[in-house]
Amino acid sequence: MLKKLVTGTVVSLMLSSAAYAERTLTFGMQDNEVSNIYKGAQAFAEKLNEISGGEMSVELFPSSSLGDFKAMVAQVQAGELDMVMTGYPDMSYIIPELKLVGAPYVVDDFAHLQEIVAGPWGQEMAAKMNEQNVHLLDVWYYGTRQTTSNRAINSLDDMAGLRLRTPNVPFLIAFAENTGATPAPVAFAEVYLALQTNQVDAEENPLPTIEAMKFYEVQSHIAMTNHFIASGAMQIGTSTWGSLSDEEKGWIQEAIAHGGDVSDGLTFDAEAALVDTFKGRGLTITEPDTGPFREAMKPYYDELEAEFGEGAIAKVRGR
Repeated sequence: MLKKLVTGTVVSLMLSSAAYAERTLTFGMQDNEVSNIYKGAQAFAEKLNEISGGEMSVELFPSSSLGDFKAMVAQVQAGELDMVMTGYPDMSYIIPELKLVGAPYVVDDFAHLQEIVAGPWGQEMAAKMNEQNVHLLDVWYYGTRQTTSNRAINSLDDMAGLRLRTPNVPFLIAFAENTGATPAPVAFAEVYLALQTNQVDAEENPLPTIEAMKFYEVQSHIAMTNHFIASGAMQIGTSTWGSLSDEEKGWIQEAIAHGGDVSDGLTFDAEAALVDTFKGRGLTITEPDTGPFREAMKPYYDELEAEFGEGAIAKVRGR
């Protein structure tokens, strides 16, 4: 009887220990289940479960089901949510210096952004994020913003007087203003109708968004202005991160890199294919020289450097 009791107790302790060892991370994002970011997050979750031997899993909360990105960041800071995805420059609401990396043409392409994030300035920003109780794990590619319109944009001069819809985001409003267009902030859900009724002449978004929202139906031209490299910052709460062993941290880093490869690949492939898709639908694709566009942003750069110090733009670019 005593032997059975002891054996039962040992088994019970082993089971409870195993249950305790298993950990589920909660991960919130604004993107929906059909987005490349979500597919990357799924790949991250699958990889983490695989390499941890089932010791770690991830529960995904897409489509702003836990609130907007600021609400989710607050939950991560409070230790109520383990992980969150936001736009990298979007974190400028608590780390103002990140406005610099959001300014049009500061970042040349996604490879350049990866260099910036891994470099001295990016590491300085990562330290500031840690001070805000969020630890940056990785930055994923979200797409490059291009400009659609109902007239050809072959050069900077063609932007003059264009009523360009922008989100209510300072650096994208600055893109319109400094290139000679008239910024017209319109809610995202209302953009199609605004274009259809000529309330605005143009809009700017990554090619996959132009496809998903069918803006190509009410626009005849796409100019490859490449003015903003959109990205998603994968973040984990410092309280969660600090509670993990080095082995567990290694699992998460490996899995998040895998998820990023999946998401990035899907987005790059989509952008490459969509150029031909749009041409096939009769849209005209132009490739204006972006040098003059970048030069036109100098007044905005001057504003930022008045706030963050002379040479701040060059420091971010690292080139």
